Amino acid sequence: MALPLSFTIEQELANGLGRVGTLRTPHGVIQTPAFVPVATQATIKSLTPEQVAATGAQVVLANTYHLYLQPGDSVVAAAGGLGKFMHWPGPTMTDSGGFQVFSLGAAFGKGISKVLHPEEPLLPDGRANLRSTDDQQPKHVHIDADGVMFRSHRDGSSHYFTPEKSIEIQHNLGADIIFAFDECVSPTESLHYQKESLDRTHRWAQRSLDFHQSKENRSHQGLYGIVQGGREESLRKESAQRIHEMRSGDASFDGFGIGGSFAKEDMQTAVRWVTEVLPKEKPRHLLGIGEPEDLVMGCELGIDTFDCVAPTRMARNGTVYAGKGRGQQGRINLLNAQYVHDVGPIDAQCACYTCTHFSRAYVAHLFRAKEMLAGTLATMHNLTWLIAFVDRIRQHMRDGTFDSFKKDFYA
Repeated sequence: MALPLSFTIEQELANGLGRVGTLRTPHGVIQTPAFVPVATQATIKSLTPEQVAATGAQVVLANTYHLYLQPGDSVVAAAGGLGKFMHWPGPTMTDSGGFQVFSLGAAFGKGISKVLHPEEPLLPDGRANLRSTDDQQPKHVHIDADGVMFRSHRDGSSHYFTPEKSIEIQHNLGADIIFAFDECVSPTESLHYQKESLDRTHRWAQRSLDFHQSKENRSHQGLYGIVQGGREESLRKESAQRIHEMRSGDASFDGFGIGGSFAKEDMQTAVRWVTEVLPKEKPRHLLGIGEPEDLVMGCELGIDTFDCVAPTRMARNGTVYAGKGRGQQGRINLLNAQYVHDVGPIDAQCACYTCTHFSRAYVAHLFRAKEMLAGTLATMHNLTWLIAFVDRIRQHMRDGTFDSFKKDFYA
């Protein structure tokens, strides 16, 4: 039986972790490292598939939870799968729905993100000064040993996801790369809860793998196991080893996702803990991370693909990348008064459709006039800019000039 995915390493950094590779899927080839735009509801908001392709995107990722609720995974299956449904000819990914355990659970209504930033308060032991217990979980989600009860954000209806249900939905969606069901733990959780959650995630991973392997007609889909463990070194390493060694008969995971929550200042350390344990020959995906500085870090430490909603979400709110893209100085808010009369492009070095045809003043005008084209032009720029950024990293890694690129980026 042909494997659903094949991964070839073509160049490695001197640190033995970072690498340039080729990931082959049933719907096309992905040159890695690569940034993956998020098509939550089978669409990149405000763009047609042809416009998405024009940004340089090689692959898109859709959301299992949202597509299950609307239009329903059976509708997508009847249309021929995710790619045909959304008229995207290239490779596709779907997440497992596990992130909704976090966003509708511990994070709901609290302003907690999966990345804890330095300005957020910490306790003396280094953990966030917020704690969650089962009693504090909002009514939108309830976790038990077998799965998760979701209360739909759309109409309040109840839905129960088990590992088997998540994989069944993803089979119907038909993406080239799918993910095991997991629990994404908030950075505010206690160590006790993190350990309990990790054990549950490992049990769910085994059930996801077993169910996937029981369906012979799903051999065209690659299944990634997800490594969790929060900010704890022992838990991260344990999870990487367990997921790597997990088997269902003769089969194992086709690749790995690195999920969960991080503290901004120690994300690099947490990623290294995992990539030093995972086998070199299989692809690795860093879930929900997409800031330029994090992409530089991830590529250096052996991450092959990344997804994040940040570039498209920022674009719809008028914030665009420019210059090096590092930190706040690497982006501009077109709603600021200084851009009303600025007739230059968003980024003179960017070759996207927006930068080659329109000025900052024009796109700023569209946002102030609340024209739909504003989001389209800003989204095209941000995706093109960020995808090209990772493409440059890949080329520098291939050429042996990554260290000088990194030095210039942080200068």
